[in-house]
Amino acid sequence: MTDKKTLLLVDGSSYLYRAFHAMPDLRAVPGDPKSPATGAIRGMINMMTALRREVRADYAACIFDAPGKTFRDDLYPEYKANRSPMPDDLRSQIDPIHEVVKLMGWPVLCVPDIEADDVIGTLAKTAAGQGIEVIVSSGDKDLSQLVDEHITIIDTMNGKKRDVAGVTSEFGVPPNLMIDYQTLVGDAVDNVPGVEKVGPKTAAKWLLEYGSLDALIERAAEVKGQAGENLRKALGKLPLSRQLVTIRTDCDLATHVAGLPSLEGLPVGAPQTAELKPFYERFGFKSLVKSLEALEVPPELIEENIKKQMARGGAASTDQGGLFDESTELGALEAAAPASNLQYETVTTWEQFDAWLAKLEAAELAAIDTETTSLDEMVARIVGVSFSIEPGAAAYVPLTHNYPDAPAQLPIDEVLARLKPWLENPAKKKLGQHIKYDRHVLANHGIEVQGYAHDTMLQSYVLEAHRPHGLASLAERHLGRSGISYEDLCGKGAHQIPFSQVDIAKAAEYSCEDSDQTLDVHLALWPQIERDEKLRFIYQLEMDSSEALYRVERNGVLIDAPTLAAQSHELGTRIMALEQEAYEIAGQPFNLGSPKQIGEIFFTKLGLPVVKKTPSGAPSTDEEVLEKLAEDYPLPAKILEHRGLSKLKGTYTDKLGQLANPRTGRVHTHYAQAVAVTGRLSSNDPNLQNIPIRTPEGRRVREAFIAPAGSVIASADYSQIELRIMAHISGDESLLRAFRDGIDVHRATAAEVFGSTPDQVSSEQRRYAKVINFGLIYGMSSFGLARNLGIETKAAASYIERYFARYPGVKAYMDETKALAKEKGYVETVFGRRLYLPEINSPNGPRRGGAERAAINAPMQGTAADLIKLSMIKVQNVLDEEKRATRMIMQVHDELVFEVPEAEVEWVRTEIPRLMAGVAELKVPLLAEIGIGPNWDKAH
Repeated sequence: MTDKKTLLLVDGSSYLYRAFHAMPDLRAVPGDPKSPATGAIRGMINMMTALRREVRADYAACIFDAPGKTFRDDLYPEYKANRSPMPDDLRSQIDPIHEVVKLMGWPVLCVPDIEADDVIGTLAKTAAGQGIEVIVSSGDKDLSQLVDEHITIIDTMNGKKRDVAGVTSEFGVPPNLMIDYQTLVGDAVDNVPGVEKVGPKTAAKWLLEYGSLDALIERAAEVKGQAGENLRKALGKLPLSRQLVTIRTDCDLATHVAGLPSLEGLPVGAPQTAELKPFYERFGFKSLVKSLEALEVPPELIEENIKKQMARGGAASTDQGGLFDESTELGALEAAAPASNLQYETVTTWEQFDAWLAKLEAAELAAIDTETTSLDEMVARIVGVSFSIEPGAAAYVPLTHNYPDAPAQLPIDEVLARLKPWLENPAKKKLGQHIKYDRHVLANHGIEVQGYAHDTMLQSYVLEAHRPHGLASLAERHLGRSGISYEDLCGKGAHQIPFSQVDIAKAAEYSCEDSDQTLDVHLALWPQIERDEKLRFIYQLEMDSSEALYRVERNGVLIDAPTLAAQSHELGTRIMALEQEAYEIAGQPFNLGSPKQIGEIFFTKLGLPVVKKTPSGAPSTDEEVLEKLAEDYPLPAKILEHRGLSKLKGTYTDKLGQLANPRTGRVHTHYAQAVAVTGRLSSNDPNLQNIPIRTPEGRRVREAFIAPAGSVIASADYSQIELRIMAHISGDESLLRAFRDGIDVHRATAAEVFGSTPDQVSSEQRRYAKVINFGLIYGMSSFGLARNLGIETKAAASYIERYFARYPGVKAYMDETKALAKEKGYVETVFGRRLYLPEINSPNGPRRGGAERAAINAPMQGTAADLIKLSMIKVQNVLDEEKRATRMIMQVHDELVFEVPEAEVEWVRTEIPRLMAGVAELKVPLLAEIGIGPNWDKAH
C-alpha cells in the first residue's frame, strides 16, 4: 500500500445545482408547498454520502461560490450576464446545505471575492506541488485545464474520469491546451466571447496544427475561409477571453485554510451525530433520523475507527474503499446498509441453499433478482438468482455460468424445483425491481410466480414519474449508494460478454447488491406511498396492471406473415414508382433521403419558397417544411408519401413477421409502464402504438393481426374518453348535458360556437368543432387552431372566445388548473395520480407555456390511462373468474384487443363494453364500443 496522501476537492456549487434539479420538490412538511424546500438538501446529503463511500482521502474540502462579485466581473461587466437568476427555492437551501455538509464531517470553504473554481485550482496546484494526489469531484468541464499527472477530475454522476488521457480523448487537446481551447470556443453560459462559429472541432484542429493559441494568433493571416475571417475579427477580444476562462491557482487562501500550504487545516472529520439528528428533524428527513437512531456504534468508537483507518492509510476494506467503515456513514438513508457489515454469500452447496430456503420461507418480505441470458424476456434463461431479506444481507445462487474453470454449481433444474413451491405461494410476499421481466423469465422455466407485493420501479414511477426509475438511479437518488454496473462486468458493444461468462465471485457481488439495494430502496420509498391514500390507490393500480400486462405479453398476437409479405411487395412497388415520379418532377435523379440534395432541387432549381431556415442559415427541408410546401407543390408531397411508405415498410411490413417468437409463432410486444409521465403505456418490439392508421396503407397493416382458426378478433375502446373526462373535471353544464343526453358532442359544440341548432350544423362546422374540442384539451392556441383549420388567426381566436363563452366551466377549469399547478408543481388525475411539471414556474416563456398546456391536458390523458388500466384489470379478473377461453392480446391507447373463440363472441360483445363502462363512476356515462372481425382491422 502506498503512503502517498490524497486531497479530495468537491465542487459544491456544481453539486448543489445537480442536487436541486435531480430531486423532486420535497418540502419540510410533505404536500405543503409553502413549507421550506428540502430537495436540494436531501440530494446533497445523498451525493456527499456516496462520494465519501467511493473515494478514499486524507484531506478534503467542499467548495462553494460566495455571493457577490469577483475579479472577473471587474474585468468584464457582462460576465455571466446571460445566466438566469438562482431559483428562490434553491437560494433558500444554500445555508442549510453548507450547514449539513459541515455536520457530515466535510471542511467547507466559501471565500469572498474568489470563485469556487479558483479556490479549487489554488488548492489543487498547492497539493500537487507537494506530491499529494488530488481528486476533484465535479461535472464542470472548465476544470479540465487543471488536470495533470497529479490532478484528476471525476464526475460520479455519470462515471466519467478526466485524467490526462481522458481530457485529451474528450476534447481533442491535452489539458495544457485547455485554456487556449476554452478561449477559442468561448462560454455561452458565462457569456465569455470566443471566436464566432468556431466550435470544439475547429478549436482542437487549430491548436493541434499550430501548437498554441499564441502561435495561432501570430499566424492568423494564414487561416483560410470564413473561420479564418472570424478568427481575425476576434483577435482583439481573445486576451480578455483568456483571462476570463483561466482558473487562478495562486489565490491567497491562508486566512481561510489554516496551515497552508501544509493542508493540515483540511482534515476529514467524523459526522457530528448529535447535531445531525436535530438538523434532519428540522427539515423533515424522517428516514435519516431513523438511520441515526439505528446506529449502535458509539461516537467514541467512530473516532477510534477513524484514527485506525488513517494510521493504516485510510483503506476501509479491499472491496469497499473509503475513509470510514460504512457504519460511520451517517448521511446514508435508513435503508442503506453498513457496507462493512455486508453479508453477501455465494451459494454453491445444498447446505447453504437449504439454509437460505428456510430463511425465505420465514421472511415477511424477500427481494428476488434474476440474472439471465437475454433482455428479451420471452427467450431469456436463468444464469443465477439472488435474494435479500434484510438490509446488508443477500445470497447469490449461480446456476449456469460456463466459462473455463468455472466452479461447480448446483443443478439448475433441481434448484428451481425446490424454489418453485415458495415462488408460487401467494402467501409468501416478494419484492423486485421491474417484476414483470422476472415473472416472464421464471415462466420460461415453468414457474408462475405468485405473491409479488412490491416493485421498486413502480414505486418510483408513482412517486416521481418524471425521473429515471432504474435501480442504479434509485439507489443513488434515495440512498446515496452506488454500485457495480452491468457494463463493469460484461463490457460494452461488440466486446460485451454474456452474463454466463462472468466470474462467479463478481457476478455474486453484482447480483447480491441488486437484491440488497432493491430492498433498501423499497424501505425508503414504500413509507412515502403507504401514508398517502391516493398514492396507495395508484400504486396498487400499477401493481395490478403489471400482472394483467404480464398476461397480455405472454399471450401475444398471431401474425399473418404471407399478408405482410404481400403488403411489403405492394409498398416496394409504390415506393419505386414514387421515386420515378419525383425524378420526373425534379428533372433529374436525386437521393430522396438527402436534405442537401432536396434543398438544392427545391430552392435552387425549382425556386420553391423558403419556409424557414436551419441554425446555420440554410433553407430547411424538415417534415414541417415539406408538409407546408406539399399544400401547393407536387414534389414535396411525393417525398412525404415516399418517406411515409418507406417507414411503414421498414418498420412494420418487413419486420413484424421476423419479430414472431419461433416457439409460439406470435409477436409478443413489451409494454413499458414506467415511461410516460401521464401513466399511458408504451410498447416496443414491436411498437403497436405507432402503427399509422390515418392512411389506407397504414390501416392495412392491422389486417395481419389475426386470430387462429375457430376464433375472431374483438376490439373494444372508449368513445370520446378525453372529452368525457373534460366534462367531468370541469363540471361544465353544457358539456355534461350533451353527454348525459347522448348528443353528438361535436355537433353540440358547433351549435354553441356558430349560434345555430344542432340539426342546422353543417359537416364543415362539425369538423371545425371537433378540432376545437380536441385542440383545447391540448391547450391549443388561436395560432395553432388557425393552422389546423387553415383559417386566419383572428377568426380562430373568435371561435375560441365563443367556445369559452358557451362553456365557461372549461375556461374556469383551465385557469384554476394552471394556478394550482404553479402552486403545487404538479396536477392530478381524477384518481390521484400525480403529474409533475418541472417547468411550470420556469422563467423561460416557451418552456413555461409548454408546461401550462401540459397542466391542462395531463389530467385528461392521465385519467384516460387510469381508466384503461382499471378496465384491463377488471376484464382479466372476470375472464379468470369465469374461466373464459377469451384472451386479452393487446392494449393500444384507449383500446383493448381480444382473441375470442367463436363460442364466446356473444358474451364478449355484451360483457366487455359493460365491464369497461362500469369501472368508474363519473359525472357523465362512460361508453365503450366493440367491433369483431377476422383480424384487427376488420374488428374496428
